[in-house]
Amino acid sequence: MTTAELYEELNYVNHSREKRLYYANLVIDNPKLIPKILDILFMVNDKISPKAAWVLEFMCSKNIYSIIPFLDTFTEKLNLIHLDSAVRPVAKICELLAIAYTSKDDNKVKYALNNTHKERIIETSFDYLINDEKVAPKAYSMSTLLLLGKEFDWVYPELVSILERDFHSQSAAFKARARHILKKIKKKSKL
Repeated sequence: MTTAELYEELNYVNHSREKRLYYANLVIDNPKLIPKILDILFMVNDKISPKAAWVLEFMCSKNIYSIIPFLDTFTEKLNLIHLDSAVRPVAKICELLAIAYTSKDDNKVKYALNNTHKERIIETSFDYLINDEKVAPKAYSMSTLLLLGKEFDWVYPELVSILERDFHSQSAAFKARARHILKKIKKKSKL
């Protein structure tokens, strides 16, 4: 399948779990489609870009290791994603990578995610927190920063500062996640 053919196929993707899962499985079963779905994802002003993001998120939720060979491309262009419906799944993929990387279990992500990848993910997560994004990407970004911040001593102070500054002007969902994250950071700083 060419990139153009995949692009056409993505027209059939909708919000249903069934469609997203169908196309995620298609990509998992055909790893040669991953660079093509990334190409479509990074057509950042195109209405099909979010659909590529949805499929990629489901693929990563099902098998995070599928994205490993493409971490350079994914993290390098991560900051270009700006359409609301693409930002949420991309923020979720970052969280999934952070969860796998910081897992107690030995896994491939621990060896594949290098400092450059982590720095790009951290930078984009901070962008999602301070920009006018919806609450879901902000929540995923808080978790990502909590997890990856263990290795970078500047992350927690910056995260605490942003959460405390924005706390009163944000939604109830933001406040709940922020309280949870601040509590965890406070606990870690006492160790």
